[in-house]
Amino acid sequence: MSMKLDILVIGAHADDAEIGMSGTIAKQVAAGFKVGILDLTEAELSSNGNVQLRKEEAAAASRVLGLAHRGNLGLPDRGLDATPDNVAAVAAVIRSHAPDIVFAPYWEDRHPDHVAASKLVEEAVFNAKLRRYMPEIPAIPLPELYFYFINDWRTPDLLVDITDFYPVKEQALECYRSQFGQAAPGEDIAPTPLNQGYVERVKARDALLGQRKLIPYAEGFAVKSPFLIERFGSSSI
Repeated sequence: MSMKLDILVIGAHADDAEIGMSGTIAKQVAAGFKVGILDLTEAELSSNGNVQLRKEEAAAASRVLGLAHRGNLGLPDRGLDATPDNVAAVAAVIRSHAPDIVFAPYWEDRHPDHVAASKLVEEAVFNAKLRRYMPEIPAIPLPELYFYFINDWRTPDLLVDITDFYPVKEQALECYRSQFGQAAPGEDIAPTPLNQGYVERVKARDALLGQRKLIPYAEGFAVKSPFLIERFGSSSI
């Protein structure tokens, strides 16, 4: 088995996890939890950057966040359907790290890859517990599954106060200059939604979510199953 992780965050592309929940990641790392990110694709179809540059940017962001592990499955960009092979590949990684909690992209999003990744991860989490499924890799108990917002969002089921860690989130996002940066004179960067004030809109969203609890910044999460707490008045994440 690979390194045991407390939390595994899965995204379609490098930068998805950072957009949606890097403040929460930094907060959990600071609390002593082992957190890893799994990027499903190499984002080879992105309008800007290239595979090697995206890997370098992801490595830099991983250092900023203090990740225990980061992996990339190399599945096809724009090819994340929940096929048996794709589900098996993701389930194998989940089993190898045996996380207590898995995070996936929210199931509604303007980017089809985020929607597909959400479904793919949900299928893989379920299969990872089946002892007769891929018996060559030991099954694991069913992890808790939460969904983080990338582009589209709804009223969240859970909020995490990330105010103290917002500078870390901003630093992690700054690592992805190929995606969020403005073109320098003579530089060949295509205009996309990501380099047209996108980071500022993420910050505005996080501030708006924080306003729900009168705090400066928060990240929101959705769940599909009831959220269990020990008692009212206790904090669960």
